[in-house]
Amino acid sequence: MDTTVKVEMPAPKISERPARDINGWGMLALAVVLVSAGALAVVLGVLTGGAAALTAGIAAGSVLVVAGLVVAVGLTAVAPGEARVLQVLGRYAGTVRTDGLRWVNPISERQKISTRIRNHETGLAKVNDLDGNPIEISAVVVWQVRDTARAVFEVDDFVEFVAFQTEAAVRHIAGSYPYDSHEQTSLRDNADEITAQLSAEVTQRVASAGVDIIESRITGLAYAPEIAQAMLRRQQAGAVVAARQRIVEGAVGMVQLALDRLVEDDVVELDEERKATMVSNLLVVLCGDRDAQPVLNTGSLYQ
Repeated sequence: MDTTVKVEMPAPKISERPARDINGWGMLALAVVLVSAGALAVVLGVLTGGAAALTAGIAAGSVLVVAGLVVAVGLTAVAPGEARVLQVLGRYAGTVRTDGLRWVNPISERQKISTRIRNHETGLAKVNDLDGNPIEISAVVVWQVRDTARAVFEVDDFVEFVAFQTEAAVRHIAGSYPYDSHEQTSLRDNADEITAQLSAEVTQRVASAGVDIIESRITGLAYAPEIAQAMLRRQQAGAVVAARQRIVEGAVGMVQLALDRLVEDDVVELDEERKATMVSNLLVVLCGDRDAQPVLNTGSLYQ
């Protein structure tokens, strides 16, 4: 049974690209020099005396200080496992992934995005499986932002988007298979196949948000409380029937072996009626659920 879902997500209109950035330490030194030079120009204007010198000193100092502050505004610190998404006047200007002190366009808006590996665990969802039985299921998804531009601009909140899409995928998978079945793929008996399909479906759902799914795993699976006892009894009955079937198959083989050995070794000659009696007795002993109580025959075989 093919339960693959083709999720029709809009084609992404933007992709991540590197931003224009340079090492920030040199620009930090430049900012310090400009601010210091501006302060020095003001001081010299005051010490020189005269209205013209004072005005020139203040004007030059102000320009230098403002220039230094503008340069300083472009400084941004990027920690390992983080990125900065830049916007200049409403347009995407690239992403800074190099960690350390970097310098970018001072008028750019910088949004911090974590590129670390994250976990998301769904709540315990109550759904109906393929047979209509109510079950409770939960899963954990390990994911990471791959394309920061899509994560910021393609969806409103990429963390919330991953959470909702994971929930939708888990519910769909739970409703596509029976909880327990010996004739087809089931949630309980085919965990590897189910989790692989869950990963594929979640990956398809969140691809437009620039997110990679590293792994997904079902962490909780059980019948809903209102039918748990009934289903447990059904499973126990099925297990008893399967065990009895194995016991009978083994007992028949042992009886057949015993009859064949008696004939081959010429131990005793039995007619069909005595063979039937022997088979009946052996099956009772071998298939009984408690120890047999033997009765000794002190007479002949036919009395």
